[in-house]
Amino acid sequence: MSRVIDAHQHFWDPGRADYPWMAGDALAPIRRPYGPADLAPLLRENGLDASILVQTRSSLEETEEFLRIAHATPFIAGVVGWVDLIDPAVGDTIDRLRGLPGGEKLVGIRHQVHDEADPAWLSRGDVRRGLDSVFAHDLTYDLLVRTRELPAAIATVRAFPKARFVLDHAAKPPIATGFDQAWADRIAELAACDNVWCKVSGLATEAVWTEWDAERLQPYVAHVARCFGEDRLIFGSDWPVCLLAGGYGEIKRALEQCLAQLGPEIRDKAFGRNAIAAYRLPR
Repeated sequence: MSRVIDAHQHFWDPGRADYPWMAGDALAPIRRPYGPADLAPLLRENGLDASILVQTRSSLEETEEFLRIAHATPFIAGVVGWVDLIDPAVGDTIDRLRGLPGGEKLVGIRHQVHDEADPAWLSRGDVRRGLDSVFAHDLTYDLLVRTRELPAAIATVRAFPKARFVLDHAAKPPIATGFDQAWADRIAELAACDNVWCKVSGLATEAVWTEWDAERLQPYVAHVARCFGEDRLIFGSDWPVCLLAGGYGEIKRALEQCLAQLGPEIRDKAFGRNAIAAYRLPR
């Protein structure tokens, strides 16, 4: 049986580093340190065997720190870090990261694309050259985009047909304001490329934080399931961001319920096997 994996979680410490996205009163409840000691009991209580630690800021220092944490933390199966894609020496940077303690757990790279002013940022020549280096090192690239950036994401995935991409948070559908057809159509277009997986994660925080449940999330989970199929859906908690909307167990049970309604095989693959395939994790 495959490991049960939470393929999307974070650690941070606002007392030691700056997180621009964490500004404002609404995010005050999660503006505190979170680390392995906080997550370990939640994984045990909810039947998870392992997790993938994902970057939170554009910082090589954070990536280095995450690799050190992964080296010392057996339940962390992989790290999705950050590198400067437009740096001509990005390949050398990846080589250096892989040589650090925990470097063997570097499985992917991510950038907060949806925070870039240019919706076509992914289509820039210097960014594409950086992605060449990412894929030359057999790493996966996580797409952190919204509906606005999906056209560039689609073009990028098509430009690298032999690479592996993972769409984070199903491209953050605007659940709080209602089903968006532009999002749905672009998701279907992206899913037509068979080299991209989709994380069923971060959905509760796209809904009204105090007015969501599995039934509210179901249309979005069902749509990405129709588009990506049972072999390309991946569960992620998005902890501790998810705490804005609900506890770890509440989030996990809601997504499990949504996936189970679509069939037991979909649920089982999303909670382990698909993450192992997308990130080339040891079985």
